[in-house]
Amino acid sequence: MKPLRTSAMLLFALTSTIAISAQKTSVDYDHSANFSGYHTYSWGQVKTVDSIWADRIKTSVDQQLQAKGWTKVADGGDIAVAALGQVRNQQEEQTFYSGGGWRWGSGIATTSTYNTRQGTLVVAMFDTKTKKLIWRGVSDGDLSGKPEKNIDKMNKSVAKFFKTFPPAK
Repeated sequence: MKPLRTSAMLLFALTSTIAISAQKTSVDYDHSANFSGYHTYSWGQVKTVDSIWADRIKTSVDQQLQAKGWTKVADGGDIAVAALGQVRNQQEEQTFYSGGGWRWGSGIATTSTYNTRQGTLVVAMFDTKTKKLIWRGVSDGDLSGKPEKNIDKMNKSVAKFFKTFPPAK
């Protein structure tokens, strides 16, 4: 019985970790905006922890928008694109229960605290004539200690943002 209980607890811990590390991505847009009238874009402000990441975000978004037939212009585009990349530390606790039989009354609980780095990416589009926000993609998730993995996660998030872009009316 003890190996079965231990296996069940280990499975729960693993599935919890997998769910926590999943990238959360969402998109919202102004449903009254006529996206068929937009064909060009210019970059506005990009805020990140360093300029290397600003360039990576721009490159990833450029690839997606240009694949959709949009043209990047130095300034004066139909749309101004802005981005924000943030990194923060987050503490998570995991509790493991052992022993105690069926009633868990005499078991031992061990709680461990883990620090994880979380990243948030926001890409926003503004109509340059009205200055209104018309589209926004947000992604949030765990970061790796390896830049290559984080680049891959960022590219996947940006691809998800633009999967159904431009929005259909």
